Amino acid sequence: MSGARLLLVDDDPDLLRLLAIRLESAGYGVTTARSGESALAHLAAERPQLVITDMRMPGMDGSALFDAIRAAHPMLPVIILTAHGTIPEAVAATQRGVFSYLTKPYNPQQLLEQVAQTLRLSASPVDQDDGGWREEIVTQNNTMEDLLSRARLVAVGEASVLLRGESGSGKEMLAKAIHLASPRRDGAFIAVNCGAIPENLLESELFGYVKGAFTGASRDHLGLVREADGGTLFLDEIGDMPLPLQVKLLRVLEEREVRPVGANRSYSVDVRVISATHRDLETEMAEGRFRSDLFYRLNVVTLAIPSLAERRDDIPLLANHFLRRLAKRYRKEINGFAPEAMELLARAAWPGNARQLLNVVEQAVALATATMIPAALIQSAIREVAEVVPFDEARRRFESDYLAHLLKTTGGNVAQAAKLAQRNRTDFYKLLQRHSLDPALFK
Repeated sequence: MSGARLLLVDDDPDLLRLLAIRLESAGYGVTTARSGESALAHLAAERPQLVITDMRMPGMDGSALFDAIRAAHPMLPVIILTAHGTIPEAVAATQRGVFSYLTKPYNPQQLLEQVAQTLRLSASPVDQDDGGWREEIVTQNNTMEDLLSRARLVAVGEASVLLRGESGSGKEMLAKAIHLASPRRDGAFIAVNCGAIPENLLESELFGYVKGAFTGASRDHLGLVREADGGTLFLDEIGDMPLPLQVKLLRVLEEREVRPVGANRSYSVDVRVISATHRDLETEMAEGRFRSDLFYRLNVVTLAIPSLAERRDDIPLLANHFLRRLAKRYRKEINGFAPEAMELLARAAWPGNARQLLNVVEQAVALATATMIPAALIQSAIREVAEVVPFDEARRRFESDYLAHLLKTTGGNVAQAAKLAQRNRTDFYKLLQRHSLDPALFK
């Protein structure tokens, strides 16, 4: 894969220079580092497609560097260069996941062949002709690229996937990308928000019903689980699913069968489930609101999506992507953002993540009268959009303010505060812990 970027790490400047010259002459882009610590700093700024490192270096050696890379970038391949005396260490490293090792003095042709083979076998799905499975996900962030690499590997199997991330961070978009990268890509992708459908309707929407099952059931209804047969079912906000339905979903996952409401028989289904939540499901399990057996069924593989605040280098990229799309929809000639406008976007907090950024850009585009988006429009849009928060966030803020008010009223007396709230003291303490409120601060 000529043109791939490599990171070379060696404390010997002469060897490092020679190695760089040989690889650059073969068409590779090369970055060099004189220590393991320096290599990690380079990786924080730019992710190469391969790391080649010496084994013995002062400070962080090649083995420790590999462990650090594996923890932060598990899909990034590493080749270790080693002297004969450290071959056992290199062999041990390959057992932990190092792609391969070469002994010094190395044969230049053997090195080039090994580099080419490593890049070919470990090529990121981003670099392959993969049918555009991730084309809707716009990013240049290293953490996101690593996440997408893991998602691509997970996609080819059948394991259930749990996506974690804040509201608006793109969980449904990632679920759709996994579906498109999977063998089920030709089947249906059915998405349902478990928190958006009333509890009394969610069961019949998910599992279907037969004619006459209840008042108003004038015909058979297939249900979303069976509609997703042969494809992927995406259950967003799975933490909001009522406990009785969690039992029924668990049965579908374990038995691969679904029984519609009012039916006297079950139907086989072949469906892969991807679920998502912004809740702490471990806490929900501990407090009895989420079944542990269902959690372990859904949580075979977990992928955590970073918030927009954690991938700020993507903000200009996303903003311009949204701008191009929205300008076309609104039929306006808009060429970009004024520098001050982009600076405002880059500095904003974005509690609503990419969804909030999209809303801000759309409002600015709708009101724009010039070919450049001015800072005033962005400032106004950020302020107005920020005033509307998701329901769960509004509820969290209310609970926190309410509990703080009770503690102020009672001077930090938990028993009295719990009595005023008409909650038992154990539950009240759990609420305080959830909102990180210390009663001692109010005494």
